[in-house]
Amino acid sequence: MSEKDFQIITAKTIKNLDNKIWKYDIQPWVFFGGAGLIFAGVIFTILAGESAERLFAGIKDWISQYTGWFLVLTMNTVLATCVGIMVSPLGRLRIGGPDAKPEFSYLSWFAMLFSAGMGIGLLFYGVAEPMFHYVANPLSEPGTIESAKAAMELTFLHWGFHPWGIYALIGLGLAFFGFTEGLPLSIRNVFYPILKERIYGGLGNAIDILATISCLYGVATSLAFGVQQVNAGMAHLFGVPQAAWVQVILIACITALATWSVVRGLEGGIKLLSNINIGLALLLMLFVFILGPTLFVLNGIIENFGNYIQNFFDLGFWNETYTDAGNWQNGWTIFYWAWWIAWCPFVGMFIARVSYGRTLREYLACVLVVPTMVTFAWMTVFGNSAIYIERFAAGGMAKRCKRTFRFPFSSFWKAFR
Repeated sequence: MSEKDFQIITAKTIKNLDNKIWKYDIQPWVFFGGAGLIFAGVIFTILAGESAERLFAGIKDWISQYTGWFLVLTMNTVLATCVGIMVSPLGRLRIGGPDAKPEFSYLSWFAMLFSAGMGIGLLFYGVAEPMFHYVANPLSEPGTIESAKAAMELTFLHWGFHPWGIYALIGLGLAFFGFTEGLPLSIRNVFYPILKERIYGGLGNAIDILATISCLYGVATSLAFGVQQVNAGMAHLFGVPQAAWVQVILIACITALATWSVVRGLEGGIKLLSNINIGLALLLMLFVFILGPTLFVLNGIIENFGNYIQNFFDLGFWNETYTDAGNWQNGWTIFYWAWWIAWCPFVGMFIARVSYGRTLREYLACVLVVPTMVTFAWMTVFGNSAIYIERFAAGGMAKRCKRTFRFPFSSFWKAFR
């Protein structure tokens, strides 16, 4: 029996087994189990109030303090794995088989990758994060030239190759087993080489439930940050009050729009919204670039990227071992790494779905490089413009601020609990 015949028979066997198990439109154990745990967590949070806040804050602090090193190691290992696959002979394999053809053009594919990965976060942090780091970071004195450089390097670290590495690897596993091996697009199926048919039992259900809960809270975090900024913008422009009920309405509208796009499918819904999203984002970025400190931004794009590459390994493996900065890294880098990991089942599954027909080398190169370069350009346009205003125009923020800036968990909690 040839290797090709063996692969065909194996795929058919797996599909037949899959059809016996996956006989519902939803997986009852995963759907109701995940939904039950999520509702239980929400109800507990509402009823417990400040006690829940203290409990979750304690859990977060413990995880950050004692497992932060593991998250740093994981992110670097994942990125190294992606690069290794990309440059190895495995890179010639094609998602869906040797005769598979891509469903989407490069432009639409890039738009969907970018929109799914970090769209709302870039709007929230495009200005905020560079300014937070410029005002206070553990690598330099606040408000100095060194602080401006460190601010952009840290921003690039949090939004650069590392997060896209975790997206790319999860998406690759889902795409390979989904399109090449004939398994459904589900996190449990990535574990098929290890667990075999056990993925269809309780262990597989547990994997999918954990991925579902992780995905929901990752999405909820991003959505909450986004509506917080939208509400602030509406308050500034139109006098709309910054209140929980306004943000609930915004969440409902965004959720309805997202649901509509899913119902319409990839071509009629998600692809359309992604193209509109990337078009509006580029127009906004060009507006700020042209009317802002254009030369300062152009110089910054080159210098920021150079500094980031020069200090790539120092930043990527930094664990705040030899500094006494009040656990600054736990409030930023470790939080980001946990956030990206929680978000990766959703983004990875979406990337897998739209990447049919790409070679592994093409897939990894594009997913790692293209969105990252666009993100760097965005962060430089908005971040460097803000730093320019702070240093050469309005100024004074860094001099007025004496405390160390960390991620604003307390204000976030009070706004959305």
